[in-house]
Amino acid sequence: MAEVSTALPASVRRGYGLGSVATGAFGTVPGLLLLPYLTDHLGVAAGLAGVIVFAPKAWDVLLNPVAGRISDSSEHRDGGRRPFLIRAGLLLSLAFALLFLGPVTPMWLGAAWVAVAYLACATAYAFFQVPYVAMPAEITDDYDERTRLMTWRVAVLALAILVSGGASPAIRDALGREWGYRVVGFFVAGLIAFGAWAAWHGTRAAPVRRPHAAGIGFGTQMRIIATDRPFRLLLTTFVLQALATGAMLAGVDYVATWVIGTKLSATILFVCFVAPALVVTPLWQRYGVRRDKKRGYLLASVLLGLGALVVVLARGLPVAVVYAAVAVVGVGYAGAQLFPLAMLPDVASRNADAHTRVGVYTGIWTAGETLGLALGPGLYAAVLALGGYVSSRAGVVVVQADSALTAIVVGFSVVPAVLVGLSLITLTRYSLTREVEPR
Repeated sequence: MAEVSTALPASVRRGYGLGSVATGAFGTVPGLLLLPYLTDHLGVAAGLAGVIVFAPKAWDVLLNPVAGRISDSSEHRDGGRRPFLIRAGLLLSLAFALLFLGPVTPMWLGAAWVAVAYLACATAYAFFQVPYVAMPAEITDDYDERTRLMTWRVAVLALAILVSGGASPAIRDALGREWGYRVVGFFVAGLIAFGAWAAWHGTRAAPVRRPHAAGIGFGTQMRIIATDRPFRLLLTTFVLQALATGAMLAGVDYVATWVIGTKLSATILFVCFVAPALVVTPLWQRYGVRRDKKRGYLLASVLLGLGALVVVLARGLPVAVVYAAVAVVGVGYAGAQLFPLAMLPDVASRNADAHTRVGVYTGIWTAGETLGLALGPGLYAAVLALGGYVSSRAGVVVVQADSALTAIVVGFSVVPAVLVGLSLITLTRYSLTREVEPR
């Protein structure tokens, strides 16, 4: 097996980063359009729609640590992690193509189709995402090289989110909701398939350290990780921010439709949220190398929370100001993705024994991320239900009460801002920095 070198080849950085085309597309479009598809196309009540969106992801919370354990013990001539990328990635692509192909009537059948198809997506995604996120801890030992590797990943992630999240509402609106949603399904399925293949192909030359299987059981490993304070603090911070991001993503279409109400406003709002990452991610990377990752993460989190809080005034602000506030959120979001992903390998591989359970660490991490991103739309749906939001079937025009409009804005701004504020409590207690470099 090749030795782990300090500097990674540029081709490996690019190849690994391209896997984010799959994670970005799948992580974004369901959070952006699945809840509106259920409430405003199938006519599912907001509360039930939130459950349908959340339940398959809750399954992932249980499945991800298992997927990590399986990939930890996998042996293959192409590396233990890489085969999962192509196999699970292509299965995810197929399942996503089916997601929006179900019947519209009766409502219960359409809702059941979505629930089953989304469960299949979540299962396949677990076996793609966990090995993919686990790879950096085995590719390089260098503290700053991991930040550089994550810079590629987050830059590609931002582009994938921008393309998938920006184009999907435009495709839906251009083709009409019935055919538009179906075409979106195939469009995103193609992005997922490309990302899975690119990650598998691009990392074929990656140096990988694969230890012998751990001599302790899965339950013991879980208990050891549960006592790992730096990991707990970093995970809690990230999950709270994933919950905030999930709520904001779920609210984009509702804010665009009911608050801004102009043509292509959903796409413009989404672009304002994601596009800044293409510019600022390299700047965040430089800041992290010069000043440390934790400092960068703190600054990015503050921008994320403050930008979200300003949007609470969206109903009384000029549209341009709303877009600008969301762009500030986007600047913070870029750093809040880059830094924790660069810090995770530091935590997971800081001693020799930990290398035998990197997949378990990663499985718990991705389970937490999945839980946050799944609870976000569910939380947003709950806020809509409390505000009296009226669901409707395709083609039916409804009028929302003032309380519902308030709920749309509060769920998009105040709720995420509060969650980010809570995340700062755990982040300030995290102590693993360059000065306390992992071993």
